[in-house]
Amino acid sequence: MIQLEGSHILSVNQFDLDTIQTIFSVAQRMQPYALRQRRTRVLDGAILGNLFFEASTRTRVSFSTAFNLLGGHVAETVGSGTSSLSKGESLFDTAKMMATYSDVIAMRHPESFSVQEFAKGSCVPVINGGDGSNEHPTQALLDLFTIEKELKEKNKDINGMNIAMMGDLKYGRTVHSLSKLLSLYKNVTFTLLSPTELQMPQHVIDQVVNAGHKVNIVDKIQGNLEHADILYQTRIQEERFPSQDEANKYRGQFRLNQRVYAQHCHQDTVILHPLPRDSRPEANELNDDLNTNPNLAIFRQADNGLLIRMALFALTLGVDSQLEQHELPVNWYVRK
Repeated sequence: MIQLEGSHILSVNQFDLDTIQTIFSVAQRMQPYALRQRRTRVLDGAILGNLFFEASTRTRVSFSTAFNLLGGHVAETVGSGTSSLSKGESLFDTAKMMATYSDVIAMRHPESFSVQEFAKGSCVPVINGGDGSNEHPTQALLDLFTIEKELKEKNKDINGMNIAMMGDLKYGRTVHSLSKLLSLYKNVTFTLLSPTELQMPQHVIDQVVNAGHKVNIVDKIQGNLEHADILYQTRIQEERFPSQDEANKYRGQFRLNQRVYAQHCHQDTVILHPLPRDSRPEANELNDDLNTNPNLAIFRQADNGLLIRMALFALTLGVDSQLEQHELPVNWYVRK
């Protein structure tokens, strides 16, 4: 078990299985607060510095909401153009100041390893909300949490499962981090489905293979999804490409709709996607006709992000044992 209180959360490489299960256990305890069945003020007076220097909806808002649900307050900046970074201030200097204003910081930045650089200047915990094409540790944790829950409902386990990752695996930081976490388990088969130019980075593949797992690298759907317990679809990360024209070359190559699902997947294959899914006609990664498919878990997956981020705040600030001591009733209308 790795100590989380007072620690930065920068990379999935800092986790072991005991730590992951501790995070998941605390996340389960957050369910009543996320569902507004009860509320807790355990972080009353604490301040989150929510620094998002790259576009985001779910991650940014879920970090804020997670902190609010624990009773804390949020100070936020969005976009580098609205911060002193646009005036030439270094990440280190920004961190020094934000740590003065905050008790914990969540940060997203378009450059790889930028959050790690920022953390060097911070005396309060920093949580990586995504750094370029490098990593997205909280997304990987919520993905893994979702996989565990979805497989358990089907009497399956992560150990021995088959996962297919499809789409932009080169720039898709979510699949990089998730693959590294899955390396901690046993006998996982990875099917990596992408255009040749957008294959998973070799260092990620090496980590998976060196951990004793099987990896199949393929470039077509036909014959490669039938054994998948989990199908993890990603969008083309157009913001990482040198030009829009370059990104457009790959958009829409691996589309999934109900017909493709029925033809190439088995009936229990769970569909995941980190969102947002690109619904533009030229892309249409996950067709709307999958919305009624009970194995489409993308919104359950997003909901789990709130639980995981609440758990990380509670653990890094050392209040996970105090949640119930600070409970209050919910006094507003809550839709059932």
